Amino acid sequence: MASKGGLLSDLQLKQWIKAGKPLSMTDGGGLIFTLSAAGNAAWVLRYRYGNQRPEMTLGPYPAISLSEARTMALVKRAEIAQGKNPIAERLKAKAALAKDWTVRQLIKDYREKVLVTLAKSTRVCYSRHLKRVENRLGSLGVREVESSDIVALIDDCKLTWGESSLLHVTAKCLFTHACGKRLLNANPCVGIMISALLGPRPPVRKRLMLTREELHLLLNAPMRRPNALAIRILLSTGVRGAELFTAKWKDVHLAEGRWHIPESKTGPAMDVPLAPRLVDWFKELHAYVSLSDYVLPARARSRAERNGGDTHLSKDTVREAIDYWIAQYRPKVRRFTPHDLRSTMKSHMRALGVPRDISEMCLNHKLTGVEGIYDQHTYYPERRQALSTWLQFLMDCEAGDGSAIKELELVA
Repeated sequence: MASKGGLLSDLQLKQWIKAGKPLSMTDGGGLIFTLSAAGNAAWVLRYRYGNQRPEMTLGPYPAISLSEARTMALVKRAEIAQGKNPIAERLKAKAALAKDWTVRQLIKDYREKVLVTLAKSTRVCYSRHLKRVENRLGSLGVREVESSDIVALIDDCKLTWGESSLLHVTAKCLFTHACGKRLLNANPCVGIMISALLGPRPPVRKRLMLTREELHLLLNAPMRRPNALAIRILLSTGVRGAELFTAKWKDVHLAEGRWHIPESKTGPAMDVPLAPRLVDWFKELHAYVSLSDYVLPARARSRAERNGGDTHLSKDTVREAIDYWIAQYRPKVRRFTPHDLRSTMKSHMRALGVPRDISEMCLNHKLTGVEGIYDQHTYYPERRQALSTWLQFLMDCEAGDGSAIKELELVA
């Protein structure tokens, strides 16, 4: 039975919902009652706007009753008669609501759409600083944030010059994302200079070249054997610390005397030739491994459990072992980091007569200029010879055999 003022009645609606069959029934004037196969009932308004026949959902039934739906449809038809497009108005209202985002909402969106696309190390760094931004500015509206808020954030965190710069970079990327979503017209981080806040950047620490005497002491240092082996491998191959710490046994081909390093953001893929002595060191390391995929597995059970049960050694472990040795035994060795082992290898290789290009290739540095573009040769045999020369030099340093070192330099 039709109700007064329309084609539908509340009784009909209830009967259709009880029957549970999908349907679409009009109440006149473009107002339509729809029922899906899943039993969801809703009101839809179909209207004409120019040459288009769009439709918009008014809301669910029975949350919106028949009389309320008719009133809403009447209001929308009046807006259409005035030249307004209800769907366009709804989208504008939604966009205006988005402009009222808080910084916390912006950070959530940035994590989901941008942060996940970045390299792992960058994600770790940015996540650390996004937490600082959220703790300080999270409740503010995105449009409320001013440059003074960013300056206060940097000042109050009291970080080192380098960390403060990274905090600024992270915040700048976050609000660039806001500008891209048109939540902002200007990035509040633009124009801020860390040097103006904290003074000039401290001098960058220069890389060390350990002397023969320092190498002798290092190669004979009383350390836990896995740490000593890790240092020997780093020093003998010149690989980056992360390349060894994240290395997996599936990439170490001992029978071939070859270690494959996969491509990463710090360098292309590379095969490192392994001399027999290096193969022995890898075999010795393998004896310390207990069902791990990693050459240097995590030693703390808690670290492994946090990373799915198996992960690599912390990047700080070897550095801490070096610091402990220097602090406890006070050898006549300047304080150095694992990365200084690369500069040590590079410098001594040049002194041993290894060509510059070959030493650069041993460090997995890309050749510069036109040569780097056209020269795609891996120089594997040449690198094998250079690394063999370098390893012999290290063995002579360990033994303290200065005459053998001089003889090797004369041959080179």
